[in-house]
Amino acid sequence: MNIVCIGAHPDDAEFYAGGALLQWRDAGHNVHVLSLTNGDAGHYALSGEPLARRRAAESELSAKLGGFSTRICDNHDGELMPTLEVRKEIVRILRECRADVVLTHRPWDYHPDHRYAAQVVQDASFMVTVPNFCPESPRLEQNPLFLYMMDTFQKPIPFRPDIAVSIDCVLDRKWDLLNAMESQVYEWLPWLMGNLDQVPQTPEARKTWMKAQWSDFFVEFTQRHGKLLEHWYGSEGNRVRYAEFFEICEYGRRIKETEIKDFFPFIPK
Repeated sequence: MNIVCIGAHPDDAEFYAGGALLQWRDAGHNVHVLSLTNGDAGHYALSGEPLARRRAAESELSAKLGGFSTRICDNHDGELMPTLEVRKEIVRILRECRADVVLTHRPWDYHPDHRYAAQVVQDASFMVTVPNFCPESPRLEQNPLFLYMMDTFQKPIPFRPDIAVSIDCVLDRKWDLLNAMESQVYEWLPWLMGNLDQVPQTPEARKTWMKAQWSDFFVEFTQRHGKLLEHWYGSEGNRVRYAEFFEICEYGRRIKETEIKDFFPFIPK
């Protein structure tokens, strides 16, 4: 299969779906990570082209660690809009990748880039099959399975996951993916949270600090959606500590629950 994870910024895919992406790759599938903006506003000291170059290098390193391909669109951070031009770009990329599964944000989110990424991916979801839309690019004969990545927002519509994926088996490697995003996990996000002065200087100490900072955030999803883990993993679901959750977007391929494990071959039969 070809898995395409579309985030608004370089690091979104790794934060919200990195564990599942690693397991798809381990199972022999192709994983493509796409950022719809270049991340050139996500810092307190750097900006513009220097920041975009740095984040591109971080994305390349993370993709190398995961065995993914990575691509960054040339849209400014904080300025993404669900335009026809961006919709066509996504359609062309999904066709080029021959996408079977597409993951992205939900359209209800704190960040405008996340919301508009969701909107424009939704807008592209049917059009990938339409021959006369972007006719220079051969259409997909079957619509991919479109999935929303997890979030904690409740209004206007809360996240209602359909699929639970234990990531305990790849957790250390997910931390490695995030560790590669130095400008974000050790600079920008700590600055936003007011604890930049607490970030250690040595690589190993920083990685330990990152795990301590973000563990509760990820565990919260497991606590919220534990019953879904039991549904997919049986009694083993009670022992899962870290998991990622996904909601099926009804605009993509319609599948039965019995078919979900065909797309998530690492969930136990």
